[in-house]
Amino acid sequence: MEQEGLFGPAAGSPAPSGGSLAGADQEYEGQPLAVRMRPRTLDDVIGQGHLLGPGTPLRRLVEEDQPMSLVLWGPPGTGKTTLAYVVSRATERRFVELSAVTAGVKDVREVMDRARRELVRTGTGTVLFVDEVHRFSKTQQDALLPGVENRWVSLVAATTENPFFALISPLLSRSLLLTLEPLAKEGIEEVVRRALEHERGLAGQVSIDDDACEHLVRLAGGDARRVLTYLEAAAAAALSNADTTITVEIAEKAVDRAAVRYDRDGDQHYDITSALIKSIRGSDVDAGLHYLARMAEAGEDPRFLARRLVILASEDIGLADPSALPTAMAAAQAVQLIGWPEAQITLAHAVIALALAPKSNSVVKAIGAAVGDVRAGLAGAVPPHLRDAHYSGAKKLGHGSSYAYAHDDPRGVVQQQYAPDSVADKQYYEPGARGAERDYAERYSRLRQILRGS
Repeated sequence: MEQEGLFGPAAGSPAPSGGSLAGADQEYEGQPLAVRMRPRTLDDVIGQGHLLGPGTPLRRLVEEDQPMSLVLWGPPGTGKTTLAYVVSRATERRFVELSAVTAGVKDVREVMDRARRELVRTGTGTVLFVDEVHRFSKTQQDALLPGVENRWVSLVAATTENPFFALISPLLSRSLLLTLEPLAKEGIEEVVRRALEHERGLAGQVSIDDDACEHLVRLAGGDARRVLTYLEAAAAAALSNADTTITVEIAEKAVDRAAVRYDRDGDQHYDITSALIKSIRGSDVDAGLHYLARMAEAGEDPRFLARRLVILASEDIGLADPSALPTAMAAAQAVQLIGWPEAQITLAHAVIALALAPKSNSVVKAIGAAVGDVRAGLAGAVPPHLRDAHYSGAKKLGHGSSYAYAHDDPRGVVQQQYAPDSVADKQYYEPGARGAERDYAERYSRLRQILRGS
């Protein structure tokens, strides 16, 4: 069998000239490009190297035909269905596919009954592929358990949702969880290149210039199926105008989205990131949303955006709005959970909340001043009454002997020195006058008076 890659064979395969978009392989005529370019072997799948190396479960399932159940978790277009398709071609067992969108409990039980009968009668096992398994109800997932537990079937279940929330624990505990990652830019570019060249793809009928390729790769956001859908539309648009090269103008019209002029590795990456942060710091909600949209449309990693918002929450808002950091952290966790494109809504939520929040940089100034003193050598000895007094002989050294327990005082705070002598009179935290820090300022002042007995 010829060598093939994710959504297409390896480069260098012969490609006939002319013909329709369906390529030369009549078996695939009329099918979408993403279907035509689906690989048939594991060796040439682009990306997911952590799952496809020698001795990995997928390798054993395909090459050694070992019975096992797998849950494939990853964003759309990362190859979950493709890997199931490769398994279906390679295994000697029966291959059955169910869609959780349309199949019910009755369908699942029928598959299990037949799988059990076939195993007993002929010794032939069954591979069951369930797409979008997260859409199965608890009852439907329960129906999978007997077949998985007794190995009547080797389950290959695909999901875009977090399986720890979407799947019942008994099913998850009986399956090996494999996490698929979005394809890197280089991988998506390779998908495009192979689709252009191979006879099952576009068969060399069109080429694509660098800007147009970059545009399609950027819009794909790590989704191989999406980039092939865009490429197919752009190729059709080019050929309809008797063009043999896909330009960025053709690509824009074909996918109905303007190219975003943005270099993720160049100056614009840093310029737009800086503009996003400064807009939120300056409380301009609309400018913040604009820059967020530009970065999202340019294919920026949503985790990078989430990290920047978490940093900003402490750096520019801090205690002026104590809810800012939890909001940013919740957004970061949501990004990890749901991915694109829904994550842009969560990030917009965070951008709006942070831009509207009162601002304070007192936290940054406080830790900066404290670090400055430590680096200047002001790191004196810990006061004796604060030292560890739990080990034998500590009392002889006077450790902890005069420590005053704060909970014994009705106010919950007592006069006592906590800082080393070298910085005992330092005040690092200077509360701001905006938002919740107004209240912190008053409390901070009262506490310092009690601690110092003034």
